[in-house]
Amino acid sequence: MKISRALTTIAAFNVEQSVTFYGQLLSQGATAHLPNVYAEFQIKDIRLGIYKPRDAESLLSPHPAISLCLEVEDLDDAIAHLTSLGYPPPGAILHPSHGREIYAYDPDGNRIILYEPAKTG
Repeated sequence: MKISRALTTIAAFNVEQSVTFYGQLLSQGATAHLPNVYAEFQIKDIRLGIYKPRDAESLLSPHPAISLCLEVEDLDDAIAHLTSLGYPPPGAILHPSHGREIYAYDPDGNRIILYEPAKTG
């Protein structure tokens, strides 16, 4: 098997609401956009696709099980940004061995893990 490219996709029942959310979260416009059907964002080396699930796919789960993990330089700034978008993280900051992290959720309930790496040195 030869893989030429890969992307992460997130099912969104209200595609345009999610496109707006991810555009604001990532501070960029979509690189591809078919209204109410599909949009794509480029984040460093990752393509993130937002798509409207088929009816049959909607019956399998109330929402897809995915966690989008984003490394941030300043977790407090990231929390403030999410809060300003109307999606404040519901829990407390966690302190795993790799740094600090918080769980947040997009308009469709998909989990976003924002983490700030531990300072070394």
